[in-house]
Amino acid sequence: MTLANLNDIYLDQLQDVHSADSQAAKVTRELADAAHDDDLKKALQAGVHGIEDGLKTLTDIIAAHGAKPGKEFCKGMEGLVKEARAHGIEEDITDPDARDAMIISQYQRMAHYAIAGYGCLAAFAKRLDLRDDADKLQKCLDATYHGDRTMTKLAEGGINKAAMS
Repeated sequence: MTLANLNDIYLDQLQDVHSADSQAAKVTRELADAAHDDDLKKALQAGVHGIEDGLKTLTDIIAAHGAKPGKEFCKGMEGLVKEARAHGIEEDITDPDARDAMIISQYQRMAHYAIAGYGCLAAFAKRLDLRDDADKLQKCLDATYHGDRTMTKLAEGGINKAAMS
């Protein structure tokens, strides 16, 4: 697709973030399965639900613009997913608390990527005067920030300390 203006870029990036979320949802499920701490498992499972809600929102927005998801494949998230699997799941980490600390690190890297994507999309939608889209995307952005803050609280609340021993 040729990108000629902000509207074209907006649609392209909607599809890209959709791809990123699709990839992130799958590996987040895997991270939840690998997690040791019950609160971390629950937070990761909530993260999966949040990502799935974002996917539905993106699918609806994309369809409203006469397009289909799946036109883009997000290579940025592909790399983050590979890192999450390699370090959070496959890495030879003998202490379950240390693995939990690594899982949080990997999840937050993906969340920060999503924050950048949703932030740009919300800004584009506002500039294009797509108020309904902007409101929906802002909710996705807020939910992603919430997930990131939850992981920080878990890390600072005891997981990182437990991983020290």
